[in-house]
Amino acid sequence: MRKSLILTFLILIFSGLLIHSPLFSQAIDDPEAEYLRVRTMAFDGDYSGAASAARNLVNAYPAYGDARVLLARILAWQKDFKQAEAVIDTLLMTEPGNADALAVKKDISLWSKEYTPVATDLRAGYFFDTFSEPYERFWQVFKAGAGHRFGFGPAYAGVNIGNIRIGEPDLVAATEIQMEAEAWPTLTAKNYAYLAYAYSPGTWFPRHRAAVELWQVLPDGWALSAGLNYYYFNRSIYIASFSVEKYLGKFWFSAKGYFYFKDEGVTTSLYLTGRRYFNDTDYLQVVLGTGTAPDEPFDVQADLMRLSAQSIRLAYNVALTNKLMMRIGAGYSSEEYEEAVWRNRFEGGVNFTYAIRMK
Repeated sequence: MRKSLILTFLILIFSGLLIHSPLFSQAIDDPEAEYLRVRTMAFDGDYSGAASAARNLVNAYPAYGDARVLLARILAWQKDFKQAEAVIDTLLMTEPGNADALAVKKDISLWSKEYTPVATDLRAGYFFDTFSEPYERFWQVFKAGAGHRFGFGPAYAGVNIGNIRIGEPDLVAATEIQMEAEAWPTLTAKNYAYLAYAYSPGTWFPRHRAAVELWQVLPDGWALSAGLNYYYFNRSIYIASFSVEKYLGKFWFSAKGYFYFKDEGVTTSLYLTGRRYFNDTDYLQVVLGTGTAPDEPFDVQADLMRLSAQSIRLAYNVALTNKLMMRIGAGYSSEEYEEAVWRNRFEGGVNFTYAIRMK
């Protein structure tokens, strides 16, 4: 009797193992159909289920390259970048020229650069903008604030202190304050946004400044964005934008157009940006711009009156330590401020970010 009970118990355990073992799970007869099913699951947001199903597909058909590419993308969407890269590297060992695998490897590199282990940080910065025609003006802004990475994405809040000095004939010297908040929420695995709002009780900063921009991440390192900037001085001002972006190995490129809605019509500008990454944090950036619409959040109402500008900006972002980041930059513009009358305009700034808490 005892032997019979032991035998029955062993049979039940062995039967359970058979039922739950992948070797005895339902066979995948049509890998193409299963691939489409898994891809649909992933696009619908069921990353956990899609990852499990994709692993089963890869185990059943180890030579099915598209399945490995899909599994790597799903893992990357879950921010499991090391596993995603390992899956792709396995495929590239046997198919080093696989274009889809090379493309997803670039995407993984892109997404891992955007992900940071910093949870909370302190930020401080300084910016100046100056010209000398038809009068001397020196505008400078001191910045201080803090950032935090929430479940929806990173956010920042801070205060700006602006100081302006204008030479003859007006002889102005004024200092005022502006409060601002920004957020970069992740909407889906392929969509994220930028939201911003600032308020100032002064007269040089805009009373209200708001911005919204949405990104659509595309395959092969491409992305599209569209946004709208709002300013209120003594009237409402709207500037729309549209961009095309591309990661290419260690490089990132962007073409961004701005559309400034004036009473007399819409004026435009185009800015081309190139960035060369040296590692996950350090990069050198150059921006070339032309047109009439301002491309940066401007602070002084007089900036709205410019007729045209040709500009160049350089910036360098570098990790000084594992917790301290610095970004330094400078720019020059040839600016038309009256019909056929141009002036030289210079700008520069430095920003520091210090991580006070890691994830």
